[in-house]
Amino acid sequence: MFEDKTLVCKECGNEFVFTAGEQEFYAEKGFMNEPSRCKSCRDARKASRNGERVMYETTCAECGAPTRVPFTPKTDRPIYCSECFAKKRA
Repeated sequence: MFEDKTLVCKECGNEFVFTAGEQEFYAEKGFMNEPSRCKSCRDARKASRNGERVMYETTCAECGAPTRVPFTPKTDRPIYCSECFAKKRA
């Protein structure tokens, strides 16, 4: 039913093979579109999205310990360290 197809990567312009097995997998998952990027460009794109997070230094509103958070701290809301945050949730 499925046959290997040669596609052109929209990122680098190189040809790559969309194998019959990959097509079957896409069909099982309900994916409607063929891949538009080759494996190396897909991997590079994923790596850039999952890059290093920017962390911000702040002080815990509960215990005063220095802590780091992955968002810009605002002065209108309290920020807690991991331990104090866990206590608040419980």
